[in-house]
Amino acid sequence: MRQAVVAAATVVAALAVAAGADAHAGLSPAVAKTKAGQEFTLTVPTEKEGVTTTAVELTAPDGLSIFSFEDSPGWKREETTQGSGEAKVIKQVTWSGGHVPTEHLAVFRFVGSLDSAKSYAVHVRQTYSNGEIVDWTGPEGSDTPAPVIEGVSSFGGSSSTLTIVALIVGGIGVLLGIVGLTTKGRPIA
Repeated sequence: MRQAVVAAATVVAALAVAAGADAHAGLSPAVAKTKAGQEFTLTVPTEKEGVTTTAVELTAPDGLSIFSFEDSPGWKREETTQGSGEAKVIKQVTWSGGHVPTEHLAVFRFVGSLDSAKSYAVHVRQTYSNGEIVDWTGPEGSDTPAPVIEGVSSFGGSSSTLTIVALIVGGIGVLLGIVGLTTKGRPIA
């Protein structure tokens, strides 16, 4: 029984460490259906010691249309747009005035849509309280990779990202099931 609990805890800890090791600006979901409204979540970690994240700027690539935003308490939002009326397009948004400490995430949500089935690199600029700026605009595998969204016309085909997420979630479910079976509802001591 204890071995199952230890094994489950080890796997969950390994998954948490692996997720934390890749602490870069991110945009989820990583895969989105084209021509459909979708809520996206931008996360930007404060990775530097002794400073806070005070501003985050997102520049939307061509083909990513942003419609609306969820309020972000403690942050002021400014939008840069092109066009007017029905043709108005949000090209850039800046959140400022917040104070996100080391090892915490600045989190922003917005509703948008992708025009076509392709990869979209979203440029993010992070400003720290000491004035240092990090541009999350690099290629995958760099120290400062841009968040990428993969636009797909349907979810009927295979997607390596969706497969990986499904396997991780399924693995955690199996481990929790094993723990539940071995403890038979008793508290773990």
